[in-house]
Amino acid sequence: MATLDQKSPNVLLQSLCCRITGKSEAEVAHQFQYAVRVIGSNYAPTIERDEFLVSEKIKKELMKQRREADAALFSELHRKLQTQSVLKHRWSVLYLLLSLSEDPRKPSGRVGNYGALFAQALPRDAHSTPFYCTRPQSLALGYGDRTAALSGSVGTSGISSLGVYTLNGPTPTPQSLLAGQPPQSAAAAAAAAAQPLGSRLAWALPVSCSPSSALALPATRPTLGPVVPSSRVIQPRRDGEVSEAALVRDILYVFQGIDGKFIKMSAQENCYKIDSKVVLCKSLRDTSIRLAELGWLHNKVRKYTDARSLDRAFGLVGQSFCASLHQELKEYYRLLSVLHSQLQVEDEQGVTVCTESTLTLRRLLVWTYDPKVRLKTLAALVDFCQGRKGGELASAVHSYGKTGDPQMRALVQHILSLVSNPILNSLYRWIYDGELEDTYHEFFVASDPNVKTDRLWHDKYSLRKSMIPTFITMDQARKVLLIGKSINFLHQVCHDRTPPGKITPAYKSADTTKDAAELLSDLEGAFQEKIDAAYFDTSKYLLDVLNRDYLLLEHLQAMRRYLLLGQGDFIRHLMDLLKPELGRAATTLYQHNLTGILETAVRATNAQFDNAEILKRLDVRLLEVSPGDTGWDVFSLDYHVDGPIATVFTRECMGHYLRVFSFLWRAKRMEYTLTDIWKGQMCNAKLLKTMPELSSVLHQCHILASEMVHFIHQMQYYITFEVLECSWDELWNKVQQAQDLDHIIAAHEVFLDTIFSRCLLDNSSRSLLYQLRSIFNQIIAFQNEQDSLYRSALEELALRLKFEAMKTQREEEGEWGVTAEQEAEEKKRIQEFQEMVQRTRSQFDSLSKCYQGTVQQFLVLLMTSSDESLRFLSFRLDFNEHYRAREPRLRASLGATRGRRLSNI
Repeated sequence: MATLDQKSPNVLLQSLCCRITGKSEAEVAHQFQYAVRVIGSNYAPTIERDEFLVSEKIKKELMKQRREADAALFSELHRKLQTQSVLKHRWSVLYLLLSLSEDPRKPSGRVGNYGALFAQALPRDAHSTPFYCTRPQSLALGYGDRTAALSGSVGTSGISSLGVYTLNGPTPTPQSLLAGQPPQSAAAAAAAAAQPLGSRLAWALPVSCSPSSALALPATRPTLGPVVPSSRVIQPRRDGEVSEAALVRDILYVFQGIDGKFIKMSAQENCYKIDSKVVLCKSLRDTSIRLAELGWLHNKVRKYTDARSLDRAFGLVGQSFCASLHQELKEYYRLLSVLHSQLQVEDEQGVTVCTESTLTLRRLLVWTYDPKVRLKTLAALVDFCQGRKGGELASAVHSYGKTGDPQMRALVQHILSLVSNPILNSLYRWIYDGELEDTYHEFFVASDPNVKTDRLWHDKYSLRKSMIPTFITMDQARKVLLIGKSINFLHQVCHDRTPPGKITPAYKSADTTKDAAELLSDLEGAFQEKIDAAYFDTSKYLLDVLNRDYLLLEHLQAMRRYLLLGQGDFIRHLMDLLKPELGRAATTLYQHNLTGILETAVRATNAQFDNAEILKRLDVRLLEVSPGDTGWDVFSLDYHVDGPIATVFTRECMGHYLRVFSFLWRAKRMEYTLTDIWKGQMCNAKLLKTMPELSSVLHQCHILASEMVHFIHQMQYYITFEVLECSWDELWNKVQQAQDLDHIIAAHEVFLDTIFSRCLLDNSSRSLLYQLRSIFNQIIAFQNEQDSLYRSALEELALRLKFEAMKTQREEEGEWGVTAEQEAEEKKRIQEFQEMVQRTRSQFDSLSKCYQGTVQQFLVLLMTSSDESLRFLSFRLDFNEHYRAREPRLRASLGATRGRRLSNI
């Protein structure tokens, strides 16, 4: 049993304390208790855990001592040690060797007199910063950090935004604490050198030991502070003056936000003040006020947490923020408990002498320097986050951590990891399961429960830009929105029952603060990879479902073939079949008759080989009828869309398709009409050759018809190739390369907007469209006039042939060919016909002038258009400058356009 007890850590630690102090087990009880607390603390100094740097420091020390051979030997041994796996913590062993080799006799110009007491108990690397920037080891239990990253030195600069917290300060560390002290004696230095590091740690931290036991150390203990005789008693005070011990007790209450006997909170000035009636020297008064600032900072943080902790509307992110502040305050309270314990020990043992373990205001200044900086950071952060919640609160915390102070940056990063944990959990549930539980509207993805399923993709989900944390980019936020939206679209609209886990493999969520901290430290690496992987997998699966199960691409091609007149044989045959019906008044049309004609046209052309799913959606639609409209004006093809494809072909898109179809159908009718005009001219040319009075008017008809054919052919080329085919090619390429449904929707909308504007259907092209419709109307009028002329001419020709036949027959019968009465009647009729021809010629002259004037006006508008393609269209319409010679404005516009082109060149 004795052997087992000796192996017990507690027994070994007690033996170590006895060996160091040279006392018995009963006398070393206080030192043993403190040693247990030191070992059980989570304090860790800021040390760069780099094996290479430590080995280099050892070699430098050997070189300084002119031990080059030992340095070379050490380097070789270290190299061999690195090749073997005997030791797992080589850095720790090297650092221990370096610490043990330190010469405690070497003076340190950076450490003050009282700071030397703690400096010898600190690791070697802690000497690289002034003492007042380093947490004292004796307070490690009271305000220890959770990780080594948060336990380093605090920069002396702090942050500029903390300057506002100066109601009770802030004040720099007194220079008197940093002033140089008398050098140690040679004997004391030699004794200190003989003491190992563990011995120095034991006697340098007598937190709970009595003054007598603290002074009853071995004779080999070095002198670490000013040499003070053990019999030195605290100097007597003036009459009525408050003792420093009473101020220390008051200050400890103030640290907790409780008014003391002498130091109280002033509500008017919002700061702690000492009653002016209290007799106190200036130095103690100033030091007390500086220390009271810590209590003011504590009150500010505590007031915020108390007010927000019970506010459910503050949300999960806000509660996480309050929890992080509570955690920091808890560490602060641990410091206060140590200080209270120290004060209680002094009260119980009746300390009347000034020893290195006695609590004084100046020592409190040093010991509370680091807590004060941390509380300043928290107080400033609380002010900065006022009125914020959710992602906006996380953004505030993240932006506040952009500082060069590593201590403050580490503190803010830790708070951010707690604050962002609910956001990251919501994010992962959204991108991997499509679930959105945002009771307090903290997440940057918003849902509108009033939106119906057919508008789910467009209107149900959106981004709350104010709630997007600044550590998440807008591109990442857009992808996050699309991922969850795609999952819900698959389930609710496409009725796809594939589990989300089979669409994209789920990663580990940010269940803990450590997971959140790891993600935040690698936003451009692991976090970006998770978002991208979920985005590509989900979007690809959604597009596959739409193309495979709902024929999205085939429906897109059907729109091009039928509503944009891309199926030429079908459109031509449909016009032939519809011509008798559409020539009638619009009020006499019946939709079922037109639907039957449509089905006949489908069965008679290549359209019959299309997918049945597409053909059943093709239908006839009659537009709103206006007085005087014919069937040509109200007829339109329609395409029914529903289900998931209605997300791409929305009502607005289908409205655009109908307007574009109406324009293209009218332009196609002009081509069809001019073809009929040309047929009539070719068929009647020989028949009417015997009527010389018609030669001039027929020549005029040929010329006007040729002008119209040229115009319509150029317009059709522009519409078909430059507008429709080029835009369709761009759309198809974008659709093939689309990464998500939004890309397809955006490309489709750009396609429709392009053809809508370039077909002169937008608001900026109303004047052009008006002129073009006037030209179309004049082509229809020309057809009617020519048909009327041909009817009259053919009737006249038939009557003349009948008269000649009768005359010949009578001559063959031996009678006079005609009587005088018949001949006079014939001449009268011919005279009337010639007068009609003259009137028709005048009408053609008027129609030709009106047509040319309208075309000229149209060309002027084209030349002054901002669209380059429309300006080039004007060149083709007037390639021989026929209209330019007749219109001065056209010449001016053309000259200005050429000047702009030359200047651009």
